[in-house]
Amino acid sequence: MRRLVTLIVFALATASAWADPQLAVTPVATGLQHPWGLAFLPDGRMLVTERPGRLRVVDRNGQLSAPVAGLPAMDARGQGGLLDVALDPGFATNALVYLSYAEPGDGGKNGTAVARGKLVGNTLTGVAVIFRQRDKVASTNHFGSRLVFDRQGRLYITLGDRFSRRDDAQNLASHLGKTIRIEADGAVPADNPFIKTPGALPEIWSYGHRNMQGAALHPTTGELWTHEHGPQGGDELNIDLGGHNYGWPVVSYGAEYGSGKPIGEGTTKAGMTPPVTYWVPSIATSGMAFLTSNRYPGWQGQLFIGALRGQALVRLQLEGRRVVHEERLLTDLGERIRDVRQGPDGWLYLLTDSPEGRVLRLTPR
Repeated sequence: MRRLVTLIVFALATASAWADPQLAVTPVATGLQHPWGLAFLPDGRMLVTERPGRLRVVDRNGQLSAPVAGLPAMDARGQGGLLDVALDPGFATNALVYLSYAEPGDGGKNGTAVARGKLVGNTLTGVAVIFRQRDKVASTNHFGSRLVFDRQGRLYITLGDRFSRRDDAQNLASHLGKTIRIEADGAVPADNPFIKTPGALPEIWSYGHRNMQGAALHPTTGELWTHEHGPQGGDELNIDLGGHNYGWPVVSYGAEYGSGKPIGEGTTKAGMTPPVTYWVPSIATSGMAFLTSNRYPGWQGQLFIGALRGQALVRLQLEGRRVVHEERLLTDLGERIRDVRQGPDGWLYLLTDSPEGRVLRLTPR
């Protein structure tokens, strides 16, 4: 009997703090249905989105609130639903929260939208849509949807090509397959790169993207870095520069589903910006964060990316704009990593994408 009790205690301990050779993994919150985005509140609590359409407040003990009230209507089918969440840079005084989501339209169509509202208790008040993707599409795929504020308080929104409309990634009259840059209230910045281009949508920052599900500001340069899913290979990490064309679908390291045929005209072309690095086969990148803390010996300044299909946390060692080393961590965890964030305590936090998703905290062994 004593041996049985010992085995049960050991099993519980390993379930609460799984470890790999370098990292211990501790569940912070459980019971989340396909969590997608994570933002830390100033008091140490977290906001976590669930793709079926719920926003939760997670307290310091890992307890989930009831769903936050006041959210806009959304289309929670396929890859759509409630996606990313971000706090206004002035959240401490204005309490504004930004949400990206699949907004329903007529005839089963939908599109990525961004709304903001004031968080009062467990309710979003004064909710207003500040951006809508043009055009809405009859698709449940490729919403993109990461939200990042830059140092000037401008908001970047990553948008997918909606899968069935990939050629529109090269069309400046469409939002599909673009990074968008707007003011916090939805206005268009006067220095956006295509604001004076005839026929171009003025919100566009960059184009030629497939489906970007990771975005973060470089802590030194302030540049936006993004990554995107490739088809059967060709996931890309890019430095997302204003006015640049990243090539999709004219150039790609991926291949057509089913046939495996190359896509486009090759992997490079003049006038199209190549990736910093790419993955063949695809690891299905999602979420990323630059580590600015010194919590993990030797890892400060490195980039951490979640992998869905690859079921790993990817660590990239950088020298300037070059990747000089890649390592895949947590490969035995058996979890799809949806988001990666550095918490205010300096630790890395992950979201796992499953019907019983979790918030995990990583600490060095």
